[in-house]
Amino acid sequence: MPTRGDRFISSLADGRNVWLDGAKVKDLSEHAAFQGTLGTIKRLFNQLDDPALRDNVGFAPPGREAYAHSSFLVPYTAEDLSRRSRAFSYWADETHGMMSRLSDYGRSMITGWYAARKQLSQLDPDFEAKITAYYTDARDRDLFLTTAILDPQIDRSVSLDDSRIAERFLHVVKETKEGITVRGAKMIATGAPYTHDFIIFSFLQFDQKNREHAHILIVPANSEGLHIVCRESFADSREQNHILSSRYEEMDAVLFFDDVFIPWERVLLYGNSEAVLKLRANKTANSLAFHQTVVRYVSKLEFVTGVAFAIAEAIGVNGYLHIQEKLGELMTQVDTMKALVIASETKARHDESGVLVPEISYIDTARNIGTKFYPRAIEILQQVGGGGFVQTPSGMEDFYGPISKLMHLYFEGASISAEKKIHLFKLAWDLIGSPLGARHELYERFYAGDPVRAYASQYVKSDKDSFTEPVWNLLKEAGKHGTKRNYTYI
Repeated sequence: MPTRGDRFISSLADGRNVWLDGAKVKDLSEHAAFQGTLGTIKRLFNQLDDPALRDNVGFAPPGREAYAHSSFLVPYTAEDLSRRSRAFSYWADETHGMMSRLSDYGRSMITGWYAARKQLSQLDPDFEAKITAYYTDARDRDLFLTTAILDPQIDRSVSLDDSRIAERFLHVVKETKEGITVRGAKMIATGAPYTHDFIIFSFLQFDQKNREHAHILIVPANSEGLHIVCRESFADSREQNHILSSRYEEMDAVLFFDDVFIPWERVLLYGNSEAVLKLRANKTANSLAFHQTVVRYVSKLEFVTGVAFAIAEAIGVNGYLHIQEKLGELMTQVDTMKALVIASETKARHDESGVLVPEISYIDTARNIGTKFYPRAIEILQQVGGGGFVQTPSGMEDFYGPISKLMHLYFEGASISAEKKIHLFKLAWDLIGSPLGARHELYERFYAGDPVRAYASQYVKSDKDSFTEPVWNLLKEAGKHGTKRNYTYI
């Protein structure tokens, strides 16, 4: 009998158009660029059917024996929220935080919209029925979901008023009683080759005159006319030499919509710019989804910190003060992010739908400082290992060749064998020097959006009076008790 992971992999043979190296991929499961990642996802999906593991990652929906992933759990209690957090953490720890779009982010967004469906039905009377049907289907069929919410980088200096841009940003070109037809492109769809459905919307600040660009869609990956154009693969089948690249290459892609038909039941909103902007800013969905990103980030920082500690010990530099300072800085990063996750959960409040929502201000803070933490963590790892990263042999196979004795003699570490030390340094190189490592540093800088806008947005959305009022009160009090003059404050 096929496992849940087997069913997931077989479901990808659905006629989807995945393009890599100038050719359409005939079978994802047989292609070297995808095998390692599919093996990782298969293992994770199978945990939901393992009695010893399923409570770590899933829950049994009412009326069903089969477990669903806890990203589909609507949290009404502190235990519900904790269960979601444990599931995020478990999958993140299993992949060392290196796979950011294991579907739990997209699923959380859908779950948030479903949880707030009564409130959001004010935006469109059909929204509640559509999101309820889709949420239930996605939960019960283990659908893998990812997002594609950015518009292609063509000319950032112009807006939708420029026809060259408007025609290439995703927009509706036809409406019928069955649905809409869309044309254009979206980026960056992380995990695109493995997804069942794409959650599509835009970060544009559009007006009502741009109604053809105002939409929130759920698009099947095998839609006719949809092309998934992958970047160069960073997968490497040499597992001993590229431990991370061989199993955690989640892939990024640009989507081309060549007149893709979307049935109305998959069109959550369309044509009402104000409604689309409100749904996009929905606090329930954003809090639940962004919460996952920060929990995952903690696992990644812990992993980088562990690698740095291990390297310092392996080469005997962990006793130097300047190295201890750097390693201590990594610990402050980990503790800061952990504290922000705890604060977001501890300060969680029920929204008007009764959903227990993590406090998003702490999540926003974590996502913002994370854009600086990870590059700094990688820099520290580089500084700890130094030139040792380019003093490794071409492969672990060299330890079993004609000069094996010399390999063990000259590559030995302070506290570990030569073979173990080189294996550790190759793991670290996958983080700091491989194509996969470079991609991850870029990803952590920008996955949450433009860092400048994100910091500015946090200021704009803040309760500024709570900060400034004590200042004015102090000045007012000082004025009252001044010896020369009393000040009048209005």
